[in-house]
Amino acid sequence: MTTMTGGQALVRSLKSHGIDTIFGLPGVQLDATFDALHEEQDSIRVVHTRHEQATAYMAFGYAISTGKVGTCLVVPGPGLLNATAALSTAYSANAPVLCLTGQIQSDLIEKGVGMLHEIPNQLQMVQSVTKWAARIGHPGEVPSIVREAFRQLHTGRVRPVELEMAPDMMALKAEVDLLDPETSYASPEIDPDRIEKAAKLLAGAKKPAIFVGGGIFGAEKELLQLAETLQAPVIMSAGGRGAVSDRHYLGQTMLGGHLLWPEVDVALAVGTRFSAPLTTWGTDDNLKIIRMDIDTAELNRIVEPEVGIIADSQKGLSELLQSVERHNRSRQSRQDELNAVKEKANDLLFELQPQASFTEVLREELPDDGVFVEELTQVGYFSRLGFPVYEPRTFVTSGYQGTLGYGFATALGAQVANPDKKVLSISGDGGFMYNMQELSTAVRHEIPLVAIVFRDDAFGNVKRMQKEGYDGRTIASDLTNPDFVKLAKSFGAAGLRANTPDELRGAIREGFANNHPTLIDVPVSEMPSVWHLLRAGKVR
Repeated sequence: MTTMTGGQALVRSLKSHGIDTIFGLPGVQLDATFDALHEEQDSIRVVHTRHEQATAYMAFGYAISTGKVGTCLVVPGPGLLNATAALSTAYSANAPVLCLTGQIQSDLIEKGVGMLHEIPNQLQMVQSVTKWAARIGHPGEVPSIVREAFRQLHTGRVRPVELEMAPDMMALKAEVDLLDPETSYASPEIDPDRIEKAAKLLAGAKKPAIFVGGGIFGAEKELLQLAETLQAPVIMSAGGRGAVSDRHYLGQTMLGGHLLWPEVDVALAVGTRFSAPLTTWGTDDNLKIIRMDIDTAELNRIVEPEVGIIADSQKGLSELLQSVERHNRSRQSRQDELNAVKEKANDLLFELQPQASFTEVLREELPDDGVFVEELTQVGYFSRLGFPVYEPRTFVTSGYQGTLGYGFATALGAQVANPDKKVLSISGDGGFMYNMQELSTAVRHEIPLVAIVFRDDAFGNVKRMQKEGYDGRTIASDLTNPDFVKLAKSFGAAGLRANTPDELRGAIREGFANNHPTLIDVPVSEMPSVWHLLRAGKVR
């Protein structure tokens, strides 16, 4: 054992578990832990931000773009509450975010005496947006609780976890026995009978299809092998984009999936909520559904499947592939058929201008391995269907949470996590202003993100819905904005303006060449809705 403070025990335990970056915002309840981080500056980079919401979003961006644990450190009470928007986003998108937070003095917790940043039931509160949360009560508990936190982050359904520690415990010196991290984590035992039943259904199918979400990453090789064996299109939700390259004829967006859905006779859903087909597209007696998920709660949600398999996607698909190969019949290539589906989907999308033209430029200027972070804006909505994705973890969304304003800070975290890749962020003017102060963070920490703001001086989606649904009446949806070019320059970032897709192409190239934080202002007018394609209706 070694004598150290609780803060030192925490930081050293994080270091031993491979944490090399912490997004944090200091405060008095965290002083001892930040002092411990000062000792480890050569091993752990601290990126300090201007708001706790951005702190947690950056951890989310770090995590979702790499699959590694993204870590944030915030003060208790209002600091943690500020972070919960991002934690709820990470929860919905299944991202491994570790949120570390302080508490009030340990002997006063839940006493209601009005200590700085005190809120009642803090631990219980954060449990609603985390998979697991715990309080560290003494420095000696740090190693075992941190190890359990990482076990939670690496087993079962991936979602955020939270640890809290009182400031007096962070500062207290005690004997601590540091622990090595676990070298491997157990995955569920797979039922061979269910694998065999699923394999026979798939092998006998005439028009099988595979649906995947964010739970597929790590199993891309097995997925493609199975899809090619069955000649089954892989229909990727926004969170699963890139599991199969959009250059491959088997790789399809949800729009392609909707076009194919009427003829699908066996659907395999892996690591996805599979909600649109089950709740909107329609099912009938001619459809057999197989679900594979590490979360038992997902298997029977909405509709009971023909076969439900509890499995890690990589191991489950590996076993399923072996079984399918024993039963599969000779199949003709569906390349021409599925390429035609892609063309039809693209034709529908191309009608939506200027989104289609702007998105074409975005894709052409971002390298294949570059990370694209969409937002709750018209080009962002379009991108879920119309932005081609070629590699895993290069298309970032907010999951089902749809948190306006998440994109810019999330993209900063993705850029920190991927320093050798280009990262492109798009926002509307409404969403960008949620965390525009993080231009300061980008400049101070030399994060060379290129961020684009499509400016229509409105909450554009809200305004259009108001006009369409309420006889043209609008309220609280128009915005007054700063000059974004001057705003960027005032922070020390580069500020550019692009009025057309061609001008945007030049601005992106300039931004990437600068290798410096760059904000591009793109003034636009009202754009046509893409929701009739994003929420396509019943077809069977």
